[in-house]
Amino acid sequence: MRWWSVANFVSNAGTWMQLTVQNLLVLQITGSAAATGLSMSVQAAPGLLMSLAGGAAVDRWPRKLTAAVSQALLGAVAFTTAFLVAMDQLNLGVLMALAAVTGVIATVDGPACALLGNDLVRTEDVPSAIGVGSLVHNAGRLAGAALAGVTVGFLGTAAAYAANGVSFLFVTAVIPFLRPVAGAVRARSERPAEKAAATEDPGEDMSMREGLRYFMRRPRLVALAGITGLSAVFGRNYQLTLAVLVVGPLAGGAGAFGTVSTVLAVGGILGAVLGARLRKPSVRLVGALAAAGGVLQIVAGLSPSLAILLVIVLPMALVESVSDTAGTTVLQTDPPPHMRGRVLGVWGSVRTLWGLAGPPALGLLMELAGARGALVTGGLLIAGAIGAGYVLRERRVTAKPVVVRTGEPVLTGQPGLSTAA
Repeated sequence: MRWWSVANFVSNAGTWMQLTVQNLLVLQITGSAAATGLSMSVQAAPGLLMSLAGGAAVDRWPRKLTAAVSQALLGAVAFTTAFLVAMDQLNLGVLMALAAVTGVIATVDGPACALLGNDLVRTEDVPSAIGVGSLVHNAGRLAGAALAGVTVGFLGTAAAYAANGVSFLFVTAVIPFLRPVAGAVRARSERPAEKAAATEDPGEDMSMREGLRYFMRRPRLVALAGITGLSAVFGRNYQLTLAVLVVGPLAGGAGAFGTVSTVLAVGGILGAVLGARLRKPSVRLVGALAAAGGVLQIVAGLSPSLAILLVIVLPMALVESVSDTAGTTVLQTDPPPHMRGRVLGVWGSVRTLWGLAGPPALGLLMELAGARGALVTGGLLIAGAIGAGYVLRERRVTAKPVVVRTGEPVLTGQPGLSTAA
């Protein structure tokens, strides 16, 4: 697990370095901010359309092999891009095509690497492993963004892509030496008897439908998707809402927003450390944390000064990070082992949908209500919807059945009827 964490840190740093440079590269080629957004959408679009197929592939194929091949393919795409940039042969069409290929490979790579990491620890330590992964992700993001500027300044754009390719090859080289804990592979290969009888001749389409059907029949997974959707659309896009708030009503500048971004990153790292201490997180905990984040977002929207905003931003990021760790743990441990790839595939499609819908909806809300109004309204919607859902659930659970007495005497000497489990 230590080797896997080091490999993930290197890979995350390389990925964020490439993402940072890619936006600059599109701007250099086209001079258009719209084209930059389009390149990001093109890379994200396969997650909406093909995540379920990618999750089904992860359930069918050996996890170590799948992760190693997908990492090697991502490395090949990065090296290809670096070569084209160095030869001055990269145009917008080719860059979009490479971004789309990266998105397709990521639909398999994401769930494969996530579940491979879980196989390296005992079941009771999975929440801690996910928390460590979140910590590595945040640290890699900070390192990658910092290294991008240094690499481009001294070595050029092609070097950043080449460095990302090397990071993928490093992960590929580490994977063959990883040893899953005893029983992890066996548990993943086990099938319930009724499933084995029903899928003697399984097809890929049937397997994908099975994953979608399982997800939709699990109320806690549906509730988790709803909570995440609310937070994704009306909150969390702090790089947009807080940027407008700092530059506009609070009369700050780029340096002030840089300070806010740094505090957000620190809060995310602290939250990942706390999230690693969770043992048995639940959807109820995720909802409570999301509602708390909504309340903090309201307070942030009403902040009269930058100093007060900085005080609020730290717990906002911390709560968001712990909530993400708890939700990811539920998502990766609730399904049976042989279904987890497909469930993560469904989740990939749902998450991509929220990710694509969130910024435009939030931008429209900011146009209508301003930065403060968007933060306050979004926080009220998140906290109010989660609170209403909790009240409705409690009423349904606590509703007592009506006991009808027939007045007939109880027969003695007869065996009692047991309740079917």
